[in-house]
Amino acid sequence: MLDWNPALYRRYEDERTRPAQELLARVPHTAPVHVVDLGCGPGNSTELLVRRFPQAQVTGIDNSEAMLASARERLPGVSFVLGDIARWVPDTAPDLIYANASLQWVGGHGDLFPRLFDSLAPGGVLAIQMPDNRQEPTHRLMREVAAEAPWCEPIGDADALRTELLDIGGYYDLLAPRAERIDVWHTVYQHVMASPAAIVEWVRATGLKPFIDPLGDALRESFLAEYERRIAAAYAVRSDGRRLLAFPRMFIVAQRPS
Repeated sequence: MLDWNPALYRRYEDERTRPAQELLARVPHTAPVHVVDLGCGPGNSTELLVRRFPQAQVTGIDNSEAMLASARERLPGVSFVLGDIARWVPDTAPDLIYANASLQWVGGHGDLFPRLFDSLAPGGVLAIQMPDNRQEPTHRLMREVAAEAPWCEPIGDADALRTELLDIGGYYDLLAPRAERIDVWHTVYQHVMASPAAIVEWVRATGLKPFIDPLGDALRESFLAEYERRIAAAYAVRSDGRRLLAFPRMFIVAQRPS
C-alpha cells in the first residue's frame, strides 16, 4: 500500500478526533508516566494525550513516514518513532497504550490484544477505538465495485484488504480474565456530509486506500466514479440537501491489576 496522505486525512480532522476524545475521557489512569499513542497518524490524538497528561512522557508510533513528519511538525517536543504495530514491543512498560483507529489495520487480534495488555505496567490501561463499519454501505460498496471488472484483477481479493473484527463480546472475552476493570461500548456517529463526493473523499483517506492504490490513473478514476454513483444511491438526501454518514465505532478500555 502507498504511504498515507496526512493532508487528505486531516480534511475531516474534527470528526476523526471526536472518537479519540471520547476514548480518552474514559481512561481511568490519572497520572501515567509512560504513554504510547499506537498508530498516532498525524498527531491529532497525540495532542489530546499531551494536553491530558502534561507530566507524562508521550511517544507516538506509526508505520507511515508521511504521517510521522506531519505529527513532528505539529508537536515538535514529542517523540515520534517509525514502527510496525504488529511487531512493536515497548522498551519500558507503558502506563497507557492508546490506539485510536489503528488496530483495525492489523490482523491477529486474538494474539495482539492480550500481548499489548500484558506489556502494560501494573495498573496500566489499554484504550482502543476501532471503526466497525465493514457492513456499512461505504465499505460494502468498496468490496462490491472491487469484485467487478475491470478493477478486480489489479485489486485482487477485496475481502482480504481489511481485518475482520471480532464482535465486542469477543474482545471482552480476550481481556476480561486479565483485567481488573474493563469497559466496552459502541457508538454510531452521524456525520453530516455535503454530497456523495464528500463521503468518497472521507473514505479515500482511509478505508478506500487499499482498493485504489493498486490501480493506474485511468482505472482509479473509473473506480471512483462508479463508487461515487453507488454511494449517491445508498445515502439518502436529507431535507437540507445533505447526507448522513453513519459511522459505527467500537471502544475498549481495560486496566491491569495494580
